[in-house]
Amino acid sequence: MSAPAAQIGVTGLAVMGRNLARNLARHGYTVAVHNRSQAKTDSLIADHGTEGTFVPSVTTEEFVASLERPRKVIIMVKAGAATDAVIEELVPLLDEGDIVIDAGNAHFPDTRRREAALREKGLHFVGTGVSGGEEGALNGPSIMPGGSRESYEVLGPILEDISAKVDGTPCCTYVGPDGAGHFVKMVHNGIEYADMQLIAEAYDLLKQGLGASASEIADIFRTWNEGDLESFLIEITAEVLSQVDAETGAAFVDVVLDQAEQKGTGRWTVQNGLDLGVPITGIAEATFARALSGSVPQRTAARGTLPAHAGTFEVADRDAFIEDVRLALYASKVVAYSQGFDQIAAASAENGWDIDRGAMARIWRGGCIIRARFLNRITEAYERDADLPLLLADEYFTGAVGNGVAAWRRVVAQAALAGVPTPAFSSSLSYYDGVRAERLPAALIQAQRDFFGAHTYKRVDKDGTFHTEWSGDRAEHEA
Repeated sequence: MSAPAAQIGVTGLAVMGRNLARNLARHGYTVAVHNRSQAKTDSLIADHGTEGTFVPSVTTEEFVASLERPRKVIIMVKAGAATDAVIEELVPLLDEGDIVIDAGNAHFPDTRRREAALREKGLHFVGTGVSGGEEGALNGPSIMPGGSRESYEVLGPILEDISAKVDGTPCCTYVGPDGAGHFVKMVHNGIEYADMQLIAEAYDLLKQGLGASASEIADIFRTWNEGDLESFLIEITAEVLSQVDAETGAAFVDVVLDQAEQKGTGRWTVQNGLDLGVPITGIAEATFARALSGSVPQRTAARGTLPAHAGTFEVADRDAFIEDVRLALYASKVVAYSQGFDQIAAASAENGWDIDRGAMARIWRGGCIIRARFLNRITEAYERDADLPLLLADEYFTGAVGNGVAAWRRVVAQAALAGVPTPAFSSSLSYYDGVRAERLPAALIQAQRDFFGAHTYKRVDKDGTFHTEWSGDRAEHEA
């Protein structure tokens, strides 16, 4: 071919793929580009061809032929069947040692399946989480690659180069074998669900408790963004709440339908949490809250029908209430992250991934949607103790959350008495109280299970497993 050999290729040139290709080209890489419909390839070259060196191709064969070896191919198409179709088309054209990178939001079991299948053919499959949306893809995302360490030695320097940087450190690192990268990205998205729901509940509390306008609440969020709550999501919340609808002149947030959609990563996270037996209650409630918001027939039937028996939301001290909500938001956010990192630890142990949780917090500090100041604190916590069993038990977070517990309780209690739903705030507080409790009522549940199903139980005063003959003489014997 007369065209220059490309160092890396991108197939799938919708917004994310297009921007990732531009990011690579801006960093000096020669980028092969291909799309199923030629129009998107032509559009990329016409609009951004001067940003770097692109090698456009019409066919998949031309695309593969334009790549230097070992070939490095990034797939940026819709997760699921579309990804499988592209892989099936690529594989016969590749040679041993070539690297296929799926940078979409794939479900990690699919990534494990694909990695095993391509490994048998002598190919590397790198399931890679990419967070930051279209802006991140262009200007520097957080990147979470899995797969073999051998493939990362080749691919890692490129991904680290185009990733976001915080204090000069790339927001990209090797995560672990097979599906580890996409797993971590899934949990990242689950935490994102919780974070967004908590922010929405804080907004609702300020609106209902203070009768504040959207623009007034935007100012509160801007102030919060100057302290411990500093984060991308807090920042954009202030921007959204400041927006005025051009057509009606009303606050933009007030003309948006109150039905939140989702693409599935939150559900995957909750399903996996159940499979692992990890109580990710904040993430689960956030996911269910979206489902509830879209339950139109149920909400229609309930509205104006179900009795509330709720009092008025009375706030005696405006500034004190705002501070209570801020402290409750911070504490609830820490719970969500703590639960997410517990889930990563459990999956890592089950699958032999050896994921460094401190490194995950470090690469989430920039580029990604949940980037936040206090991720530095999480990194520091795992540097103090890489095997930390509970993030909340780290000395910093014990103090930080402990300082807000009284405020957290006041906020949840006020909301309950006023009939304002706070599923994520409330469940996070319940988790906090549950995990710190000296004794839980689970003892009764285990006794019930033994009564109706002979499921046995353990005792607090001696070793062994026991069963009581409930339908007989109620004698206890060792099982």
